[in-house]
Amino acid sequence: MISTFTDLLRLLEVQQTDDATFVGTQPDTPNHHIIGSQVAAQALMAAGRTTPGRLAHSMHMYFLRRGDARQPIQYDVTTLRDGGTISSRRVTASQSGVVLFEALASFTVGVGDVDWQRRMPNVASPDTAPGLEDLLAPYAEEFGDWWPQQRPFTMRYLDAPPRVALDLSAMPPPRLRIWLRANGEVSDDPMVNSCVVAYLSALTLLECAMTTMRTTPMGPRLSALVDHTIWFHRVADFTDWLLFDQSSPSVVGCRGLATGTLYNRSGELVCVATQEGYFAEA
Repeated sequence: MISTFTDLLRLLEVQQTDDATFVGTQPDTPNHHIIGSQVAAQALMAAGRTTPGRLAHSMHMYFLRRGDARQPIQYDVTTLRDGGTISSRRVTASQSGVVLFEALASFTVGVGDVDWQRRMPNVASPDTAPGLEDLLAPYAEEFGDWWPQQRPFTMRYLDAPPRVALDLSAMPPPRLRIWLRANGEVSDDPMVNSCVVAYLSALTLLECAMTTMRTTPMGPRLSALVDHTIWFHRVADFTDWLLFDQSSPSVVGCRGLATGTLYNRSGELVCVATQEGYFAEA
């Protein structure tokens, strides 16, 4: 389990075994499950190592099989194109020859042109929002003290997280606005910055769909990532709070769709992410 920001940065230290092959290890968990956000971050780092001098632009991912945290993951990077502005890579993640994950990643050089974005929503300050640990304190003894565990980010929720929403008599709207702050310093390396954003973008996004499904990350309905897409727009300022505005536009056929926009506290749009998860029938 990644419980500190140091753990997260260590996760990104993939080992290069040849020009296009990388190996990453995962922290083990009681059920040996690998979190999708961790694979996304390592895959982006592997692809980024083959495009020096270029910045992450987008990544489109499919999660095909469950991995085993007791084994390393091999990332095979295929060069699809190196253009004047954009480079494209395919990343295949596998264990013992079995494919777990496929992704297309895009990288770009800096280009000066029109710079416009949708404004950050007007929300309460992070100083007035309750911490996640305070909201989950009443459930601390569930699942072997899983809820109050330490995380690499400090989180302050402006809306009820799934476990709290589960106990509400009326189902709240499928929207979660979360202030987040890194519990540590991020290096000046722009690729590390993008990989941390990729990890963060997949970490809580499905929670707004869980609210509608009347479930939580620990059940009663089990969930699994199907796909995830992220577009990188600006560098994340991890020296301050970031706002992740998440909502679910659709839940159908046991699939929940969620989309989110991540902003620096100054209002700069960092990324847009979309994710779909499958929820097993209760």
